[in-house]
Formats: sequence, C-alpha cells, structure tokens
Amino acid sequence: MERIPHGRLATYGQIAELIGAFGCARQVGWALRRLKLPSPVPWHRVVNAHGRISMSLSREGSDWIQRDLLLAEGIPVDTEGCLPLRQFLWHPDAHAGD
Repeated sequence: MERIPHGRLATYGQIAELIGAFGCARQVGWALRRLKLPSPVPWHRVVNAHGRISMSLSREGSDWIQRDLLLAEGIPVDTEGCLPLRQFLWHPDAHAGD
C-alpha cells in the first residue's frame, strides 16, 4: 500500500490481489479502518471499486478526513464521496518502481 503514489487511487480489491489475498477486499477495508490516525500508511488512497469513499457514521469522521486528504492531493471528491476512479487509478505494472 505504501507504494500508491501521491495523487493516485487503489481499490480494496486491488490491494487484496497485490498481497495475494484474492477476494478479500472487505478484509482490507477492515484492516485499514483499524489504523490509528494519523498514520504514515496512505490509507486514504484506497477506495471501493465503484469509485467512492465508504461514507458511514460508523467511521467516526474518518470518511471526511479521507475526502479532505484526497482533495489536498488534487483528486476531486464530491460531498457524497464519489470520485473519478478511472482517471486516478494506480496501475502498479505501468509505473516502474511503484
């Protein structure tokens, strides 16, 4: 996960595949949710496969923190948590050294 470049996004499923945990996107989400904030891990760059931040009261505001961090990196996010995933999706094979 730490390889996701500034201004790029990955999906929970993409991270699951990268770590060899195929089909475990939900578990990746739960693991990221348990990070202590602030965190050096770029957790905010990971979104769902629909190109949305998972907005929920149970996130206790981390959804809004995620939105603000993505906006600060130049990734547009609306108030519903939707963002242009295709435009900002990280392709690790296409970026040498990523």
